[in-house]
Amino acid sequence: MYAAALFDLDGTLIDTEPRSREAWTRLFRNNGVPYDEATIRSFAGRPGREALRDHVHGFPGRTVDDLFAEALHYTTLPDMPAVATVPGALELVARLRASGVPVGLVTSGTKEYASGELGALGALSLFDVMVTADDVTRGKPDPEGYLAGCAALGVEPSATVVFEDAPAGVAAAKAAGARCVAIAAGHDAAALGAADLVVADLTGIAWPPQFGPVAGAVAGSEG
Repeated sequence: MYAAALFDLDGTLIDTEPRSREAWTRLFRNNGVPYDEATIRSFAGRPGREALRDHVHGFPGRTVDDLFAEALHYTTLPDMPAVATVPGALELVARLRASGVPVGLVTSGTKEYASGELGALGALSLFDVMVTADDVTRGKPDPEGYLAGCAALGVEPSATVVFEDAPAGVAAAKAAGARCVAIAAGHDAAALGAADLVVADLTGIAWPPQFGPVAGAVAGSEG
């Protein structure tokens, strides 16, 4: 029934959320710009430049591009939170590839960023296609990226399962017409309620996923 899988990167394959949150927080704090928890959450799952356009008015004399460059610089500092793989994620991707299931990546990050992160893990060759912020004109929650991923794999969205972790990504997957498994590690499960299945991580996830009759039901991993 399901012919292909598409994965988000940050928060789905690698746990970069603590690092990203700290980078955006430092951007606001170091520039003396007021922010709150909702401000920082607004960046989750979206292309950084797109999210910055909502806030650039608060940084007089600055552009989206130089603010984005400043935030990226913070992610390279040695005192930033470490990045780890999401439990079960790379094992699932490798298992799908070994089973002949086409696998793609659809990320709000740039191609350089995604290639670097996956390359450091030795996982770049696991993906048949990669769709990044450089390849779309509208980022998540717009479905453009997931539609492009389906087209590149030659499958219909209705035959595709998307793995996501952020509300914007879930919205993009569902708008594309795909089924969606959401990881509730960095976000409240209620915020991911539009997903077809919400799990704690990707350890032991079956293929195809066992979608229940109620979208958004929280489930444990399968052994």
